[in-house]
Amino acid sequence: MKNYSDEIIHLKEKLDKADAVVIGAGAGLSTAAGFTYAGERFEKHFSDFKQKYGFSDMYSGGFYPFETLEEYWAYWSRYIYINRYMDIPNNLYDMILSLVNGKDYFVITTNVDHCFQKAGFDKKRLFYTQGDYGLLQCPTPCCNETFDNEDIIKQMYKSQSNMKIHTELIPLCPHCKKPLTTNLCCDNSFAQDEGWHNAAERYDNFLRTRKGQNIVFLELGVGYNTPAIIKYPFWRMVSGNKNSIYVCINKGESVCPEEIEKQSICLDEDIYKVIKDVKEVI
Repeated sequence: MKNYSDEIIHLKEKLDKADAVVIGAGAGLSTAAGFTYAGERFEKHFSDFKQKYGFSDMYSGGFYPFETLEEYWAYWSRYIYINRYMDIPNNLYDMILSLVNGKDYFVITTNVDHCFQKAGFDKKRLFYTQGDYGLLQCPTPCCNETFDNEDIIKQMYKSQSNMKIHTELIPLCPHCKKPLTTNLCCDNSFAQDEGWHNAAERYDNFLRTRKGQNIVFLELGVGYNTPAIIKYPFWRMVSGNKNSIYVCINKGESVCPEEIEKQSICLDEDIYKVIKDVKEVI
């Protein structure tokens, strides 16, 4: 068993000496930042939906077959508003930014809450692979366009009553006039717009032009729902670069393959605690 304090010092040293840092972020990071989808936060914002429809967390509510679009958008506007447009509950993202500020970094994330950009990370160094709560798309889709939703979501959120929005607020595709939906990667109807493709290209170029460098692959809260997006590629890239290191911080799911064990730091701890402790190393 490796000593926690020694591993924290080791991680700080690796970050300080790194030529580049690649951050891979999953749902566990959002949870550590305070974006919990059940419990007290759910009860505070969705007690009326819980009482009427019977679901007990935000995630399961997102799959509920609401009978009308007025009900659907009452739920989703509230869901998007508190998870995309309200302030981040704690300073975790600020602390992560301070660890890479001034460094050559890139972020790839399956999260859709836009917290990295809200915290001040460079937009050109972010790749949101699974969509964005702040965007809408055609459900077909008839086009690979997305549409900013901040204004309409805030209108829906503030004017809804009895768990319904006004019919005239239902967003429609400007091309085919079908009701829009969220830009989230749930199936093959996910719209990958120009911004998505540009971000993917920037990420590929970042990795390609830094092969062989001293790179820290910092994985935060990534589980096994979609391991092929972040986790497995990180393992593969570390295996192919003796100058790199894989860092996995994830309470309950911090592991690495035996092949890269000597190039890895695995911390089975709360992400907030680890980042705070790394920052405090002199």
